Amino acid sequence: MGKGLAISVLDLVGMRANEPAGSAIARSVDLAQHVEQWGYKRYWLAEHHSISGLACSATAVLIGHVAAATKTIRVGSGGVMLPNHAPLVVAEQFGTLEAIYPGRIDLGLGRAPGGDFQTMRALRRDLQQGGEDFPALLDELRTYLGPEKPGQVVKAIPGQGSNVPITLLGSSGFSAQLAGRLGLPFAFAAHFAPESLYAAAQLYRKHFQPNEVLRAPYLTVAVQVIIAETDATARRLFTTPQQRFLRLIRNQPVELLPPVNSMELLWEDWERAAVDSKLSAAIVGANATVKAGLEKLVDDTEADEIIVVTDTYEHEDRLESYRRVAKVASTIDTKLTAKVGA
Repeated sequence: MGKGLAISVLDLVGMRANEPAGSAIARSVDLAQHVEQWGYKRYWLAEHHSISGLACSATAVLIGHVAAATKTIRVGSGGVMLPNHAPLVVAEQFGTLEAIYPGRIDLGLGRAPGGDFQTMRALRRDLQQGGEDFPALLDELRTYLGPEKPGQVVKAIPGQGSNVPITLLGSSGFSAQLAGRLGLPFAFAAHFAPESLYAAAQLYRKHFQPNEVLRAPYLTVAVQVIIAETDATARRLFTTPQQRFLRLIRNQPVELLPPVNSMELLWEDWERAAVDSKLSAAIVGANATVKAGLEKLVDDTEADEIIVVTDTYEHEDRLESYRRVAKVASTIDTKLTAKVGA
């Protein structure tokens, strides 16, 4: 990408109604192969459980599948919800992935459940957990991925000494401060929690402590982006993620639905307000509109990288949007921003 803005992909592996999961996964592989050619830096896959319409529950398996189908792009988790898993198992999984695809694996970590209370129980997660034990779990995981310590009894094999790069994910100030204190990269989920973006970015930089991992803060912002030929076309395509969030708050399956004219969306005033709030950071329009939106986002947050979330009903529309984002990002001179990341 040269001096352009660093961009990556976050994929939830969205499914259409009554579609086999394999078809949705095949589209993700095709997208990864295309964005690799277009200069994207990394391809991250989310972790969600028991949500009809999303085929991203077995994140490590998907990462291996995508990595096998690509050659150079980094592939990772956006992210593994650490309290759902034993740190040793995560270290073994990602240590194995790193052994197979050296230098290409990322480990993004979050502390949310990625599902409802019943799903948490099925995952054998303590229902009283509120994420407070996340720092301890993270410390244990880093022990398994780092150099072996004297007297260390339990080891991740593969995994020990692999130093798989870790990024903390968050939608509030908790992980922002923790990432800062530990000197780790931080990725903020503005694609569904935009209201806390700027406060979290400030907290991350305020608390950042440089170390051998990272000499300066490195902030990634995940945001919904859809580009099309015209602003009107992009806004119509954007009704697909709008419908997903509407169905989510209605506790309905969140399969990908065909786009509609915005006037055809049937929702109560409070539902529209809720969806608009969740998607208020979205950047939607033609090339010029999206370029202006990305430049403002980077200038306002000092983001070092943007991880793009694009969900359209038609795969060709999704490919075209990511192709256009790559073209636009290559024209954004990051020297004009307050970028300080490594």
